[in-house]
Amino acid sequence: MAFILLLAFVALLVVSITWLWDYIITRLIWRPHTIAKEFREQGICGPSYKFLKGCNEDIKIMKEEQDSLVLDVHDHNYLSRIAPHYLKWRAQYGEPFLYWFGPKPRICIFDYELARQILSSKSGHFVKNDPPPTLLALVGKGLSLLEGTDWVRHHRVIKPAFAMDKLKMMTKTMLACAQNMIKELENQAYQNKNGEIELDFNKWFRELSADIISHTAFGSSYQLGKEVFQTQYDLLEINLASLLNVQIPILKYLPTERNRRKWMLEKNLRSSLLQIIQPRLATSSIDYGNDLLGLMLHACIASKQGGMEGGLSLSIDEIIDECKMFFFAGHETTSLLLTWTVFLLSVYPEWQERLRQEVLREAGREYPSNDALSKLKEMTMVLLETLRLYCPALFMQRKPIVDITVGARKLPKGVAIVIPIPIMHRDKEIWGENADEFNPLRFENGITRAAKVPHALLAFALGPRACIGQNFAMLEAKSVLALMLQKFSFTISPNYVHAPTDQFMLTPKFGLPVILRRLDVCN
Repeated sequence: MAFILLLAFVALLVVSITWLWDYIITRLIWRPHTIAKEFREQGICGPSYKFLKGCNEDIKIMKEEQDSLVLDVHDHNYLSRIAPHYLKWRAQYGEPFLYWFGPKPRICIFDYELARQILSSKSGHFVKNDPPPTLLALVGKGLSLLEGTDWVRHHRVIKPAFAMDKLKMMTKTMLACAQNMIKELENQAYQNKNGEIELDFNKWFRELSADIISHTAFGSSYQLGKEVFQTQYDLLEINLASLLNVQIPILKYLPTERNRRKWMLEKNLRSSLLQIIQPRLATSSIDYGNDLLGLMLHACIASKQGGMEGGLSLSIDEIIDECKMFFFAGHETTSLLLTWTVFLLSVYPEWQERLRQEVLREAGREYPSNDALSKLKEMTMVLLETLRLYCPALFMQRKPIVDITVGARKLPKGVAIVIPIPIMHRDKEIWGENADEFNPLRFENGITRAAKVPHALLAFALGPRACIGQNFAMLEAKSVLALMLQKFSFTISPNYVHAPTDQFMLTPKFGLPVILRRLDVCN
């Protein structure tokens, strides 16, 4: 018995030593040295690697130094607030440069052609970079994080939910949700003799977009989805608080206060989603609906009954992950698009009036139809310019799964490639000398002719992995703005502080306080 225990101990010791050797010597010391040498030979340099921490401390210090910076409302160059490290290292080391996120190498590129080749590749050699575990718990391993055959399978199930005919059917729901918000704002405005109210539109748009995605994609009300959204925001706070900390794998398994809270939130998130899913499963009908949730449930149940063809099947756990992804991304992106659009229209009242006249010309004072929304060309131009200047998604990441050469660059397997969207959207060689200015007219002839290259706008990514919900987001934004412009005018509140910040997405640090005025009082 003692001999068997000794053998078990020796075996465990050998395994532990092997793991420690691989993790400490190979991953934390030898690989960073080798990667840095390979890139130096290509003329690519960057800040030095620090054991385990990489460049994280430097990034944290630079961001903290810039956090108090406040901009003028007409200044749209907020790069020093969200990416001071990228600006410093680009000036110091040139383009591209290599840096270290903990022990993991990242190469930051600024070349549009290189970005196009990577994002448009159909070879399968470039995949999404691994998200932090806490972020994965927040958004789930849904469509945007899947690869290979899993991505194909999920994409085939989900894509029909975002077809244009389905989106047109969703317009009534979007308008109804928006109208509820408009009525509430009108009631508040009517209580003041001057017809004015001040409110934080960032908060209002967040709730409205959550209501819309709940109704259109999952057939539930905002109240049912409220627990989901709140839990996701709580998980996001945990992720942001620990993002630049030293990541030691074993620590995520220890019952620390932070881990216990994360585990509880993950459990609550799953439970809340099941409360939305299970009533559909309990129905006696085989028709689970034609919204996103209905299509996924049909793929799940039919596969269990052997009725799915071509491998179009999803498990309940996969459906839960997709719900996490679309609940978060489906409302956060659009709410921020609306927030920043209202900010810009408040700062540039001449454009606000142009859009109002366009809405009144195409839809009058009635609910805008799908046909009317499709004719709002100037509104589309403003939304695209908002996405250029204030794109909610800040950085895209890909990594090669094999050693590969793209253009003149040799990219080793596993090195994350960072594409800094807000920096590239201000490239004056591509967008012109007025790249830092708000000018919707640059999109007068469409996206592909707005800049010197047709793929200059990166807001929804490019290629086969472009955002599946981009038409949904644009239609929702148009619907909400059209109703707002019919009823109200709006200006920035004196209490607004212009400090865009990186909270996983680009958000106004202090919200968006706006003074809203009823048009019947203004006139």
